[in-house]
Amino acid sequence: MNYKDYIRVIPDFPQPGISFKDITTLLQNGEVYRSAIDALKEMVKEKQIDLIAGPEARGFVVGAPLAYALGVGFVPIRKSGKLPGSTIEEGYALEYGKDKLAMHDDAIKPGQKVLIADDLLATGGTISTSVNLVRRLGGDVVGAAFLIELEDLNGRDKLSGIDVFTLMSY
Repeated sequence: MNYKDYIRVIPDFPQPGISFKDITTLLQNGEVYRSAIDALKEMVKEKQIDLIAGPEARGFVVGAPLAYALGVGFVPIRKSGKLPGSTIEEGYALEYGKDKLAMHDDAIKPGQKVLIADDLLATGGTISTSVNLVRRLGGDVVGAAFLIELEDLNGRDKLSGIDVFTLMSY
């Protein structure tokens, strides 16, 4: 299936010169959405994953159904101040600014094999921060899975030593 047929490209969003890849058009089509999650499942199923972690918010719509399909747990990675209870946090640079991500400090047990899942790999800032959070809790990051990779932004360079799985590249 050509998943790019279901991605809407919006020019000059959120700022001039950016060509935004909108996954909502893929998500709206149940058959295509299921196919995309199933395709990611096939790519990662040999990784012996214990948990999937996904950054807010689009990582939830990829990571949670992928965790369900694999029969493993899902750990949300949220923006600072959004999780109740005790958390760890880490700051990072976005394509358009700065932010902080947080996880519950008991979300991952040492040695658990964790796959990070998100909609898009761009510069790698969000994902490398997610990797750092998982590793701080003792998790073993066994891969990162995405619907889309923006190759010219070189996000893979920040994921050295991590297997990267993507359905489509721009």
